[in-house]
This record gives sequence, structure tokens and C-alpha cells, in this order.
Amino acid sequence: MWGTATAAYQIEGAVAEDGRTPSIWDTFSHHSGRVVNGDTGDVACDHYHRYEEDLDLLADLGVTAYRFSIAWPRIHPDVTGPANEAGLDFYKRLIAGLHERNITPLPTMYHWDLPQSLEDKGGWATRETSFRFADYAATVLERLEGIEKWTTFNEPWTSAWLGYAYGHHAPGREDIGAAAAATHHLLLAHGLGVEAARSLVPEVEIGLTLNLGVLRSGTNEQVDLDATWRGDGNQNRIWLDPLFRGSYPEDMVKLYEAHPPGFSVVQEGDLATISSPIDFLGVNFYGPGTIMGEGRELEARMAGYNVGPRPEAPPVNHLAGLGVETPGRPKTAMEWEIDATALRELLVRIKDEYTTIPLYITENGAAFNDYVAVDGKVRDPQRIQYLDEHLEACLGAIDDGVNLQGYFIWSLLDNFEWGFGYSRRFGIVWIDYDTGRRIPKSTFHWYSGVIANNALPPLDEAIAATR
Repeated sequence: MWGTATAAYQIEGAVAEDGRTPSIWDTFSHHSGRVVNGDTGDVACDHYHRYEEDLDLLADLGVTAYRFSIAWPRIHPDVTGPANEAGLDFYKRLIAGLHERNITPLPTMYHWDLPQSLEDKGGWATRETSFRFADYAATVLERLEGIEKWTTFNEPWTSAWLGYAYGHHAPGREDIGAAAAATHHLLLAHGLGVEAARSLVPEVEIGLTLNLGVLRSGTNEQVDLDATWRGDGNQNRIWLDPLFRGSYPEDMVKLYEAHPPGFSVVQEGDLATISSPIDFLGVNFYGPGTIMGEGRELEARMAGYNVGPRPEAPPVNHLAGLGVETPGRPKTAMEWEIDATALRELLVRIKDEYTTIPLYITENGAAFNDYVAVDGKVRDPQRIQYLDEHLEACLGAIDDGVNLQGYFIWSLLDNFEWGFGYSRRFGIVWIDYDTGRRIPKSTFHWYSGVIANNALPPLDEAIAATR
């Protein structure tokens, strides 16, 4: 399954049209200093009004599937009130348009746009939000026809930790205990959503998308190995263990005891709900990380790593560790290190330690400093090389026995990149934010060929074609 992906708040705009009410990202982005340049998603790519144009781009690209998210505030503006017919109608038109173009819709129920009214009652730090999510998911599945495969959440780690622990994302809270509680309530909401869906439409395939990572220790010293294991617990084990083993890692439960409420919010029966079987697992991957122990700056420098302030990266006090940077390793415009071998390593680990159900790369991509040349074209050879390397890693994982069934580039369009606003471009289609004009980049044409041939062309030829 070849596809590409987007998210509602990042592309739709029309934030106050047809009954939609504010989400936490509307509130967050309108607070001064939260987003680069004071950008907001008020208009974004204006996909709400230009979706037909974007569907035609998908058809030109040749994808067999499109991953998008449904905006909760469009469906249940009052959370507990009746469904909003205008909001449902938009997604009915979108799904129908995909089917008309022989593209499989793969909706995500939640991509970070919690209704503000729920955050006002405690948001994901409270148990009630989990049940409201199940109600919302049930409404979508009852009212929207043509969905054969869907995911509950996108990157719940980001919602819990960047949103509730570090304040980098909406709602902008800084409370580690609340983030741990949010971790559980997001997983509980996933399980409740699965149970609701099974009772309503048992034939529909259900998955969950996690942003899993490969964290490597900077040295073989025990202090660095321990910090790396704690980091792995927060990013990987705290999600995979309850989903596939029905329990939280003991070291993580103990770690967050010092930050109430932490995992004291877990109630009897919750883990059985969370571990309800799913049909597939989505994996979002961008790059690896290197960890050393807290206070080991000197040792990191002696080991050859760069150490310094990295405003684009979250703090790592939940790891009691230090994130360091490998000198000489290529990076994206997000300052994320590029090492595609880590993707193969991650996929094999999932297979060996957790599950053999189908896996999908639901996001993989890179931001670079793209621009429109004088001839009107956008050439992005760095992105082609990045994607080529990661697709090679996917092929290697398949050779290793991984049940990998699909790949989705992030993203179809340049868009509102959360705290970075419009200053970072991940799209394979350039967006002129003043006019809304769409320009397919070199990567768009390259990916179209990959899909058509189900194969990678020689990289040197692909790069040469962009000159």
C-alpha cells in the first residue's frame, strides 16, 4: 500500500466554519510566543475549500491510499451534544472523492486537536476524556461510510509528553505527573475506541500509530546505558508493553511515582481494554537519538559528541539523561539526524519482541529548505535521497521477515508544522501560503514513479533528474 499523509489542523483551515469549535491548537497557536512567527492554522493550506484540487494531486501521484485525520471539533462541537452534520458532510465528500479516484481512505480519529471544552475539564489528564473519545469515534464510524481501515490515535507520546510535560505542544502544560496520567488515558481511549468499533462495524480493520524510536547509548558506561533504557521505556516500552503484553513496564511505573498522579490513575480492567487486539500497527519514524547520563556533558564531548542547547528538541528530564548529537551525521531542517539503518532496526525489534501483525510506515519524511527556482520548479534532491534510504531500510526489514504492508510519506503538502508554524516544509507539494498555489516538487514526480513501478530507481539517476 503506497500512500501519503496529512492532518486536519495542519491543512484544513476554516477553523470557525460550518459549526467547528476551537481545539486546543486553536487556543495554543493564538497565544503569543507559542508558535514561530505567531503562525496559526486558521487558514493553513485551505484544504477545507480546496480538497478537490488536493484529491486530484493524489490521483496524479498514483497513491493507493491516503492517510488523513478527522477533526474532532468538526464532528462534536459541543462534545456531548448531537453530531455536527456540516462537519460530517465534509468528510463524506472527501471519502467519496477518494473512492472515485480508487484511493483507499485511511482516517485517523485523533491527530492532536482535542476540543478546547474538554481541555477545560482537564483534558487527557482526566479519565472522562477517554470515554468522550469512544463516543466520538463511534459517531464517525456510524455516520461515515466507505471506511475499511482506520487508526485511533496518531503519536499519543507527542500528545502526552510534548503537550502535558514540556509545553512545546498544545495545551502547553508542564506537569510530568499529568503527562504520565495522559499516557494512560490516551491508551485507555484507544482501547475503548476499539471496543466500540468492534461492536458497531466488526469487519473494519483498526490500528494505532505510534512514533517509536531507536535510542542508542553514547558509550558502554552503565550510567549511559541506564539513561538510554529509561528513554526507551518512555518512548517505546510504555506504549508497546500495555498494547501487546497487557502491562506497563515496572521501571516506568516506579519512575513516575515521584510525579503524581502518574500511573496511580490505572483502574482494574483498564489494561485488558488497552490490549484489545488490533489489526495493524502504524509506525512513524524520522530518525534515531543518542542518550548519555545526566550531567555527562564533559564525557559526551570526550566521546566525540556535540553537546549544546537544541531548541527544536524537548528536554529529557523524563529520562534523567542527556541527548547528544553525532558530529558529521547529515541532518534535516528540523536538526534531526538522518540514519535509515535505525528504521530497519526498529521494525525488526517490533517483530522479534512484540507482534507479527501487519505494520505500516504511517509517516516517514523530512523537512528541508525548499524554494521555488526561477523556472518555477521546486527541486528537492535531499528529500529524494532521504526517502530512498528509508525505503531501502524497509526492503531490508521485509527480508528480515517483518510483515510490512505499506508506506506513507509525510507529507502530501507543506503545512502548519505545529510549534514551527510555516517555517518548516515537509511536503512533496510546495504551498504558497499567500495564494494557496500548489507546486509538485521533484520528490512528487520521483515517488509517482516508485509507486507505478513498485520499485526504486537508481539513486544517482533520480538525483540527476532534479538538476
